[in-house]
Amino acid sequence: MTAALDYSGTRDYIASPELMQTVNVAVALARPLLIKGEPGTGKTMLAQSIARGLGMDLIVWNIKSTTKAQDGLYVYDTVQRLYDSQFGEHDVADIARYIKLGRLGEAFAREERVVLLIDEIDKADLGFPQRSPLGTGPDGVLYPRDQAHRQIQATTHSHHHQQRREGVARRVPAALRISLH
Repeated sequence: MTAALDYSGTRDYIASPELMQTVNVAVALARPLLIKGEPGTGKTMLAQSIARGLGMDLIVWNIKSTTKAQDGLYVYDTVQRLYDSQFGEHDVADIARYIKLGRLGEAFAREERVVLLIDEIDKADLGFPQRSPLGTGPDGVLYPRDQAHRQIQATTHSHHHQQRREGVARRVPAALRISLH
């Protein structure tokens, strides 16, 4: 039995009662928290405060227009494996040597719960999956859901870009949403 987690702000981030309640509901339900707001409203500071306040590690995944969802899970270094097969002294049969976990993969691999900040998700390419990798993805691959889902408190935020607002919301299924002003 684990102790209940209760976010009440931190010394450097004074949260309103509504914000504390929203964060605590997201933590209790183990659901993502989508934080929207204009640049400079404190979205990243909130994620840092949540991590500090709950005594969890913070993992940051910065999204760019070229980011692929798969990169969040892992990257397979085929070039290094090919090089090692021709010139290296390593056993290329050990595939694990060539897999580098992405930020989401790091969060899945942790034994303890973490705060995962998916920063600037609104900048993702429109082809970025509409479904979370916590379940069956658009490619039909079954990604870890049950065990990993309980261990990750994903805090996702986006800048307030009008044209992408709906797309961001679709990328964070069953999320609790709040806006910072």
